[in-house]
Amino acid sequence: MMIKNVVFDFGQVLVHFVPEYMVRQYVTNEEDVKLLSEVVFDRLYWDRLDLGTITDEETILLCRERLPQRLREVAEKIYWNWIYNIPEIDGMKELIKYIKERYGVGVFVLSNISHYFANHSHEIDILKEADGCIFSAHLGITKPDHRIFAHLCQKFNLKPEETVFVDDNENNIKSSIEFGLNGYLFDGNSKKLKEYFDNILI
Repeated sequence: MMIKNVVFDFGQVLVHFVPEYMVRQYVTNEEDVKLLSEVVFDRLYWDRLDLGTITDEETILLCRERLPQRLREVAEKIYWNWIYNIPEIDGMKELIKYIKERYGVGVFVLSNISHYFANHSHEIDILKEADGCIFSAHLGITKPDHRIFAHLCQKFNLKPEETVFVDDNENNIKSSIEFGLNGYLFDGNSKKLKEYFDNILI
C-alpha cells in the first residue's frame, strides 16, 4: 500500500489528557481533586462540548451548581486553563517531524474537541507541526461517525486508501477502517508507532 497521509487524534495520542493532572495544577486536597475532576470533566458536558451543542458558559454554570461554594471559582479557573495543562506524549512531536522529513507525508489532526479548544488551537505547540486540523465542534459531528472522516478527506483532498488514522479509541479505529482508511490503535508507545511507520511508509 502507498501511504501519503497520516492523521492523528489529539488527546491521548499527541498529548496527555488527564483530568486529575489538570486539577492538581490548582488544588492540593485530594478529595477536592477527585470531586473537581469528576465534575469539571464530566462526559455529560464534554460529549456535548465536542458536538458543539453546549457553550462554555453553560458548562461552567452546570459545574458550579454541583460544587460547594468554596470550589466554584477554582473550577472556573481549571476550565479556562485546561488547554495549557496537556503535556505532550513523549516522542510524538519528534515522530511527526521525522515522518514528514523522511517520507514526505502529509500530517493532519482529527479530534473530538470543543469550540474553545479549536479557537485556541494556534497556541498549542505540537499542532503547529500539522498541515491541517479538523475539530468536531465546528462541524457538529464527532468520531466515530463516518461523516467526519468524509469531511476530512474532502477538505484536504485525501484518498482514504492512502491515509493512516492513528487513534487511541478502538471504536474510532474500527469506524475509520469501515470508511476505508487504514487504522492504527495507539497504545501510548511512540517508538512502536515509529516502527510501524518505517514498515509502511516508502
